[in-house]
Amino acid sequence: MQNVLTMEKLVALAKTRGFVYPGSDIYGGLANSWDYGPLGTALKKNIIDAWWKRFVTSRRDMVGIDAAVIMNPKVWEASGHLTEFTDPLVECKKCHTRYRADQIDVSAACAHCGTRGEFTESKNFNLMFKTFLGSTEDATSLAYLRGELAQAMFVDFPLVLQSSRKRIPFGIAQVGKCFRNEITPGNFIFRTREFNLMEFEYFIHPSEWEKHFEYWLQEMKAWLKFLGVAEDHLVFHEIPDGERAHYSNRTVDIEYQYPFGVKELYGLAYRGDFDLKNHMDKTGKDLRYTDSASGEKYLPHVIEPTFGIDRSVLVTMLEAYHEEQAPTTEEGETDLRVVMKLPKELAPFKVAVLPLSKKEELVSVALKIVDDLSTRFAVDYDETQSIGKRYRRQDEIGTPYCVTVDFDTLTDQAVTVRDRDTMKQDRVAISDLCAYLSGHLPTL
Repeated sequence: MQNVLTMEKLVALAKTRGFVYPGSDIYGGLANSWDYGPLGTALKKNIIDAWWKRFVTSRRDMVGIDAAVIMNPKVWEASGHLTEFTDPLVECKKCHTRYRADQIDVSAACAHCGTRGEFTESKNFNLMFKTFLGSTEDATSLAYLRGELAQAMFVDFPLVLQSSRKRIPFGIAQVGKCFRNEITPGNFIFRTREFNLMEFEYFIHPSEWEKHFEYWLQEMKAWLKFLGVAEDHLVFHEIPDGERAHYSNRTVDIEYQYPFGVKELYGLAYRGDFDLKNHMDKTGKDLRYTDSASGEKYLPHVIEPTFGIDRSVLVTMLEAYHEEQAPTTEEGETDLRVVMKLPKELAPFKVAVLPLSKKEELVSVALKIVDDLSTRFAVDYDETQSIGKRYRRQDEIGTPYCVTVDFDTLTDQAVTVRDRDTMKQDRVAISDLCAYLSGHLPTL
């Protein structure tokens, strides 16, 4: 059956099943604020762990840092964020609703109040979140929540180089939260004012930037394939001169066909020596690299692949969401099966253990299986409602395998293992269960 997926369906499932909740819900919410629930937290962590293993711990040319969210404000002055990190803003003169000027027709009606063509002149709106350090709120205590992860990796570059003894080419990776005072956030977790990023700065010889740029573009494509993203759902958009970020010499936006349109998912930028040069000029610190083999001394250039964590979660769920016509039941009924076909490595629960009834003899066996499997896998346990409804719940949260403990288990010491995607069932001895699941469940 053809998927008919809308954002409304995904948002409803995310809330009902504990992936993503509206922020501050009991207080009526906060616009464009979202909290990750138990399953969303697990899915997000699995994505981060897989990314970190793939791009950091399994490579010899990468190290990681975890920098402070608030940095010396001079960092943002040197990086150009205080003057260049802006969006064009217009405001409805009647209701004062603000819009990004590049995303609306200013001759059309205001989407909020309906007034036509009554917008202010466009002006630049800085996206940096201001805060204050200490007990006073004046210019001497002004600071900013970071708008990107990159600057700490540039500022820490000489310390990382000294302590890690890495040779160029090498990268510095980081995962963390960033903040941007977006004019028009929205579309669920696609665009929010606080968000999570995974990225690294890859330091290279200036003459080799094209080679490394193409290499990392292919690596980003491979990562998206791992997330289960279909290649024909992606658009690779070369950003032309005049539209790139102030620091970029070349940028490719990797866009995705969301239900609300083709929008950015990831970005790959060639930052040149823009950042290191500015920080060297501002601080007077020599940030050049000396090649120990050739003796050449130069300022490294940088390739920056950026991966939005929240958007990674979103596209993983969008790709995984399937609606299928379920087989006819014994009562002659048919219904729609909603199943999240998440990559098995990323599923919040790998296994669900389901006793056929709440009878003590079945429950005790089931709980013993849960205890045994929990040392190896993320395991869910469910004993409420019919076995069919429990299968459906596990399908909706993406659990790859369900283990059913039935009355035959008491005599044959075996259980029924059901596959999420095929709904095929195997009878497996309890003593062989861990080995069976290990053979079917890939690890991160």
